[in-house]
Amino acid sequence: MSTSAFSTYRNTLLIIAVFIIGGLFVQFAGSGISVPVTEQQAFAQQVNLAMRRTAHQLLTLAGDKTTRIEAVKQLDKETFQLRMIRNFNYDELPAILAESLKRQNIKADYDVAVFDCKQGELQLGYSFRYTRPNEPVPCTGRMQDAGCYVIQVRFTPLNPPAQPDNKGYAIGLAGILTALAYVVYNRKKRVMPAAVPVAEQVPEAVAGPEEPQWQFFGESRLHTLNPVLVVGDVPYELTYREVKLLRLFIAHPQQVLDRELILKSVWQDEGVVVGRSIDVFVSRLRKLLQADPTLRIAAVHGIGYRFEIRNPKAFSTGDLPNFAA
Repeated sequence: MSTSAFSTYRNTLLIIAVFIIGGLFVQFAGSGISVPVTEQQAFAQQVNLAMRRTAHQLLTLAGDKTTRIEAVKQLDKETFQLRMIRNFNYDELPAILAESLKRQNIKADYDVAVFDCKQGELQLGYSFRYTRPNEPVPCTGRMQDAGCYVIQVRFTPLNPPAQPDNKGYAIGLAGILTALAYVVYNRKKRVMPAAVPVAEQVPEAVAGPEEPQWQFFGESRLHTLNPVLVVGDVPYELTYREVKLLRLFIAHPQQVLDRELILKSVWQDEGVVVGRSIDVFVSRLRKLLQADPTLRIAAVHGIGYRFEIRNPKAFSTGDLPNFAA
């Protein structure tokens, strides 16, 4: 192909590409590209933290500082449940839940229902609209029998993201192919790469080892991705706070950690910190680790705790298969 003919062909391709890309921009600018506001996994984690804070506040107001808060269950994308085995004051629930959701920056509308654990019957409930000023919350001020209840929060689904027009994808694909063709024909001549001597060839980079999934300490091990603690051959599922507290101890073996440091490291994201929480969670970890004779969580009077490991091979990492549930 002559230089002039090649130049003409190249300019033609360039003009076509400009028109296609321009049309693609106009179409997308007019219709807009919708992006999900919140990833479902992140939203579920925020709701989990908000509901656990709500349960903690309700139990604290009821004078209960030791009962373990059960795990939040997710029934579907919008519905979450938390069982309260201890009695709580329903009149305090709307304000505490609203504040907890606000702290997690959750702005979706929601409805609250309180069920009886035994029969599963609806006992109390309200909509978020009644938490506004001068709006009385239904069912408040009424007699509430002591017992087990399930607090259910159901969020209103957000509007689904708009689906882009398939024509836009076709135009975009055509624009990409045209741009590639322009790059290829923009070279006036092909230059073959010079042969590289075998001695000078650089081998491909060898992929490094995968990040270890298990962290070993004493005769126990903790999965770094799943909240599973294995003591001997017995696996235990840990809560979010238990994992954070145990990892803090593992990272500082044989060191005295004061209570203020533990509170800031483990409970800072919760907003409201109760010093008694440390003792409850340490007691829980002690029970799980008591079968490991090489480990001990020692209390240092007036200061905090020290995580003691009594064998020389305290730490190592490696990949092991997941234990069966």
